[in-house]
Parts: sequence; C-alpha cells; structure tokens
Amino acid sequence: MIISPILLEIRRKFNYEISFFSGVDFTVDSQRGLNGFCDFILSFSTEQLLVRSPVIVLVKSKNENLRFGLAQCIAEMVAAQLFNERGGNQIKAIYGAVTIGTIWQFLKLEGNVVSIDLSEYYIKDIKKVLGILYGAIAQSKP
Repeated sequence: MIISPILLEIRRKFNYEISFFSGVDFTVDSQRGLNGFCDFILSFSTEQLLVRSPVIVLVKSKNENLRFGLAQCIAEMVAAQLFNERGGNQIKAIYGAVTIGTIWQFLKLEGNVVSIDLSEYYIKDIKKVLGILYGAIAQSKP
C-alpha cells in the first residue's frame, strides 16, 4: 500500500506519458528463467492495457530484507532489456528498485553491467526516493 502511491505520483509527474503496472505476467524467455510476475513496472507507453516497450523501471517488493530481492530484480531488469530489444527500443539503461515499502535500494543495468547503489533510502525522505525515480525515468526518455 505504500509503494503504489509513490509510483502513481511519478506517473502523474510525467503527465501520464508513462504506464504503471502491478502484478503482471512478464514472461520474456522461459528457457533462460526470465518468466514470472513483476511486482511493479513503469513503461514509456500511455497504454494501460498491455506492457509495451520500452520498460524503464522495475520495482521488486520484499517483505523482509532488501538483499533477498536484489537477484530477482536483476533478473527482471535483464528480462526488460531483452523485451525492449525485441520491441526495437534499445534504451541505454534499465533501472530497478527493491523495497520493503519504508526502505528503498536502487539498481541500474547498462549493457551487461549492473550497478547497485549501496545506500538505503528511507520513506521519511520521500522527496529523495521520488527524485531518484524521476531522474531514472528522465534519463531514459526516448
């Protein structure tokens, strides 16, 4: 309940030019293990019916520990990169976040390199969390 309003605010800040999905099937390549449901996806598409390329931000929600969500989030980011390539949208970076709602950690995938921001961002500094998400999307804008 904490995460959705934050992502909806980001969508509003981008004048609804991006779409927001929650709990959708994001099977990209089952043979490579890139299948399953994503907690949250932001895409540069105004359409809200289907996930369209390019996917730019994925958020993995974990109930207990941020570290447990890092590998899953990276797999989702790799899936998004492949999904975008297949859709003819090769954007420079895919961004990800792992959160327990009150604490956020951010990731970035460029090519085959994953960068993990080792800082943890707390919901009490919501402007910082929103700023990081906004900046990630703004840098990816086609």
